[in-house]
Amino acid sequence: NIIADRAKGDRNNLRNELDKIESYLLSKKEINKNDILKITNLSENYNISELVDFCLSKNKNKIKKILNENNFSSDECILIIRTFLSKLKRLLILYKTLETNDTSIEKAISSYKPPIFWKEKEIIIQQLKYYNLNQTKNLIYKMGEIELIVKKNPESSIRITTDFVTSHGLWFNNCF
Repeated sequence: NIIADRAKGDRNNLRNELDKIESYLLSKKEINKNDILKITNLSENYNISELVDFCLSKNKNKIKKILNENNFSSDECILIIRTFLSKLKRLLILYKTLETNDTSIEKAISSYKPPIFWKEKEIIIQQLKYYNLNQTKNLIYKMGEIELIVKKNPESSIRITTDFVTSHGLWFNNCF
């Protein structure tokens, strides 16, 4: 039941979870409930917003961990893309505030509406340091392209989205 619940009702996810258990059993003779909880889908520990934040902060270790511990569906791929777009648009507004008001990052974040919570401030500061206004605009454009590709190819949406998330930094660095 644990495995079926963690597979979210998807046969492919169920097969993936069973494959994980089979691989684990190659090195051990027994498996207990705690082992199953550790090696199967841990999607309740992370959300899509965290994945996007870590991607925009170029935290490759966290990105790999989240991708390895989650089984995203095709619908969730669209949600990932939309979350990217939302967070990128927020960065765009912050860049414009920094440019036009000649203010500090802290003041720009404090003046943003709706307010940015204190938990998010540090990661947003990191994101502002990794990108500039033009890079953010280009990334918004790229996300629009990826959304169209995902919508036209729903059977490949997980691969397309995962490829973008994992190669995001490489693509973006080669873009300029």
